[in-house]
Amino acid sequence: MIDQTLRNDNSIGQPGFRCLAAWLAALWVALGAVDCLGQRPAQPPISQTRYTPESLGYELIWEDTFDGNTLDPKKWEVRGVGPRALGFVSPEAVKVEGGFLKLSALKKDNRMLIGAVGTQNHFNVKYGFFECRAQLQKSPGVWAAFWIQSPDIAKGEDPAIYGAEIDILEFFKKLGPDIVSHNVHWAYGPHQQTTHGMQSYLPGVSEGFHTFALEWTPEKYVFFVDGYKFYEVTTAISKIEEYLILSMEIPSEMKDLKNTVFPDVFTVDYVKVYRRKSGDPAEKPQ
Repeated sequence: MIDQTLRNDNSIGQPGFRCLAAWLAALWVALGAVDCLGQRPAQPPISQTRYTPESLGYELIWEDTFDGNTLDPKKWEVRGVGPRALGFVSPEAVKVEGGFLKLSALKKDNRMLIGAVGTQNHFNVKYGFFECRAQLQKSPGVWAAFWIQSPDIAKGEDPAIYGAEIDILEFFKKLGPDIVSHNVHWAYGPHQQTTHGMQSYLPGVSEGFHTFALEWTPEKYVFFVDGYKFYEVTTAISKIEEYLILSMEIPSEMKDLKNTVFPDVFTVDYVKVYRRKSGDPAEKPQ
């Protein structure tokens, strides 16, 4: 996604990709996705180690578990109210109920409303471990997203100075039900650049709740799904404070919505941000 606006789950069993057949299946699925949205071929995790932020030497500094029945105005606000692609970002598509944040894509009065929230005026941070536990949308066409954005990304081309858009999670269901995407964009403008979509293959990720996380350090970005490490990236490292975004996204062409079932919802259980403990650089498995 290019932005033009400026309870760990212990019920998850061992992933099916442990057998060779499933690994081959992941590569086979990828063949149909390589040409879609500029994505790279899907891959299983780069190791079978399962990490937690604590095992990586981090401690919790900020969280929202979405208790109550309204969005916490000290942490979030509805972001970018107004037209966005084919839709319209609206507070009507943002709800907090039952301990969850629900960002919807819905139709009302001949418009398609979508929900998005951000911490831009409340919480900005540089480096750390960022995690959400969420249930992804059901339809293709619209997509769930969890990302970090720079307030200065359009002001220059050096990501160390002007920051980057870090897409921790995007779920393009047309790529397949077992694939989630990650990306990094920087230098908004005529020379905009991207790492191109990195796809993680995890059987069952479109069903139930899962965790999606990023470790951001001065040297690298590391992307995780359910504690499994899928990608390490050393390109375009932002070295400025950025803010968090959760959103339901919508495409720019009607043909991409032909299989979308409205209403649809991206349901978030929690968002947590961790900072590395002083003097604890160790990387240890769970």
